[in-house]
Amino acid sequence: MYYEIRRYQSQPGRREEWVRYMEEVIIPFQTAQGMNVTGSFIDDQDEDGYVWMRRFEDESNSEALYAAVYQSDRWKNEIGPIVNGLLIPEKTVVTRVSPTPASPLR
Repeated sequence: MYYEIRRYQSQPGRREEWVRYMEEVIIPFQTAQGMNVTGSFIDDQDEDGYVWMRRFEDESNSEALYAAVYQSDRWKNEIGPIVNGLLIPEKTVVTRVSPTPASPLR
């Protein structure tokens, strides 16, 4: 099992709009496809920063979920273009982490 910690930078002044879109559209869509979203956070030290986490059982699980989400017509035609307008894509940072043996997230 592993997690993705994804840090995004919204377009200046658009974080509230981004969070609303994440919570109303993206997270429900991804969870409906089987994605396990484990957290959604605003960055208290960066007015345009946003962080979220997803959990995957293994590499084949993540590959299947990535395909279900990002290769879908809805993502390509509807959600993806809106995401690209609300975020600064080149500032996205994705960190893959594995919980330690004593971690409560295990």
